[in-house]
Amino acid sequence: MRQHVNPLSKYFYEFEPIPHLSKIFKNPELPLHIDIGCGSGKFLFDLALENSNWNYLGIEIREKLVLNAKIKLKEIETNNLNFSYGNATLLIKDWLNKDNISILDSVSFNFPDPWFKNKHHKRRVIQSDFIKNINKLMKAESLIFVKTDVQELFEHMDEIILNSDYFIAIDLDMLDHLESFNPNQINTQREEYALENKLRIFKKIYKRIY
Repeated sequence: MRQHVNPLSKYFYEFEPIPHLSKIFKNPELPLHIDIGCGSGKFLFDLALENSNWNYLGIEIREKLVLNAKIKLKEIETNNLNFSYGNATLLIKDWLNKDNISILDSVSFNFPDPWFKNKHHKRRVIQSDFIKNINKLMKAESLIFVKTDVQELFEHMDEIILNSDYFIAIDLDMLDHLESFNPNQINTQREEYALENKLRIFKKIYKRIY
């Protein structure tokens, strides 16, 4: 059961900024992928251990999960993975204000909190201003990956991303997985759950156009 955390709470107004890439990665020049709402980080651990030619950064609003991930990080031999705790909207905005322009090669939103009630839709991570800021951090032709098992949430995210005019949807079959952040097509834990329970998974890839 996923524990919902209200990202609009004043509790998250104070946060530790994302450090400069040179302080968290051995080789900050490698392609960078960030996973928004990374949970326990298992997906990113699997990716980082198999793909030393990419850097991975996970952002998660549940502090305990990030603390546990950082403990695990000290126990394994990898220098291409890190985690940041906090409200992704505030972290990304702060990161952007430090002139981190065009540093991201790809971004993923894997099964984000759906916040089903209409009055709670403002708590959803993908909002117009957030996509605008993410766009400024991304390189030309970089990619956004979206997955969810909630159709209404998928339609909400799809509408916001495409209406931003910064991205176009691309055919899933056009993606060269070997060149992506996930060359071995590793699944998240939630995706494995959805597949095992025969839940429909809605997914789309968007390419930055300018």
